[in-house]
Amino acid sequence: MNEWSNETVVEIFPAMWDGFIVVLQVALAAGLIAVVLGLLVAIAGRTAPAWFARPLSAVMQFIRNTPLLVQVLLVWTATSLYINPEWSAFAVGSAVLGVHYASYTAESYRAGIEAIPVGQWEAATALSLPTHRVWGAVVLPQMMRRSTAAVANWVIAMFKEVPTLFIIGVLEMISQAQKYQGQHYTGAVEGYTIAGLLFLAASYPVAVAMRRLENRLAKSNY
Repeated sequence: MNEWSNETVVEIFPAMWDGFIVVLQVALAAGLIAVVLGLLVAIAGRTAPAWFARPLSAVMQFIRNTPLLVQVLLVWTATSLYINPEWSAFAVGSAVLGVHYASYTAESYRAGIEAIPVGQWEAATALSLPTHRVWGAVVLPQMMRRSTAAVANWVIAMFKEVPTLFIIGVLEMISQAQKYQGQHYTGAVEGYTIAGLLFLAASYPVAVAMRRLENRLAKSNY
């Protein structure tokens, strides 16, 4: 049984740091997709005709209720075989992760939209405001105030899911730890510990900030 080695920690840390940078890059790309696509889906669910909104809702429910790992493997395999085998695991993984979490952020946005009092919709109609004014001046500002904290929590959850992409070869921290172990037949415990600590160092302060933001926004809604 291998014992903990500080020398191994020093040796493996640069590779783990490189993996952590990849995690941040994936989280940034996927987070952007999740935030923007989720908003578009929520707006479409409210404004699009039924022939479009209902299939879109069904697709989002399918994505939300199937495992992320299955989606990653399915899209990666389909992309490699039928679309473009030269697409990188980073691009495919980021897209799948972003779309997966867009199905959750869309629900948070939808809840924020539905929380807007009916009277405000009726007032906008009575004033004959154009659609872009209704959404830009009335709906979206209130919806964002109600939904920001929930959406941010989904992005944090997504950040912690990035290691799932090791299965398709994205060289994040878990992949780096396994690569080192395969080359040196040791270092698994040290590598996984470093990965956990880096995730904690990155996500905990953000989680605390989001909790404070959520409390502040909750008070402003009354």
